Amino acid sequence: MNGQTENQFEKMLRIMRETPAGKSLLLHSCCAPCSSACLELLHDHFKVTVFYYNPNIEDEGEYAVRKSEQIRFLRETGWAEFLDCDYVPQDFRTVAAGLEDCLERGERCRRCYALRLRRTAREAKARGFDYFSTTLSVSPYKVSRWINEIGFSLEEETGVSFLPSDFKKRGGYHRSIELSARYGLYRQDFCGCTFSKREREIKRQK
Repeated sequence: MNGQTENQFEKMLRIMRETPAGKSLLLHSCCAPCSSACLELLHDHFKVTVFYYNPNIEDEGEYAVRKSEQIRFLRETGWAEFLDCDYVPQDFRTVAAGLEDCLERGERCRRCYALRLRRTAREAKARGFDYFSTTLSVSPYKVSRWINEIGFSLEEETGVSFLPSDFKKRGGYHRSIELSARYGLYRQDFCGCTFSKREREIKRQK
């Protein structure tokens, strides 16, 4: 990762130090494993609510398993409240149209980040949250620079402060693996969309 994303992690830590306790944060989460290390870092500094909006998960059974694991993890840790969102896979199909052959970390993924972050920012504004952010940057398969660029543009659009991040820094991704093992969390090996699942299957066959 470049220096810009490294600086976003440092900026997040500075905001956390300077923000009075009790400020509210709407944190988009893709799954319980990815949320684990993020919430461990954030829950003492913010009043966190996890927002579960993931229309990229094409398989309804997979979606249900991931959501139930997210709810279980929050119930066991008490690190955040949970805010559900309607499951509308057509939202993702619409932004992915014409980009079916893109590889992971390409334009289709950038549009997917924007889709989920925009919904999170608008929900944060509607519900009066002080900040919004996402767990997506904890994954080594996600482009943190894009996530932060999108987040700051949505801050300008909505007026809700965006909490920047690169949660994979300082061992964040590996910590998420450790916490997943501790809590027995279901860990998937693809982001959720049909296209990432296809890429993983091709790599396994090779």
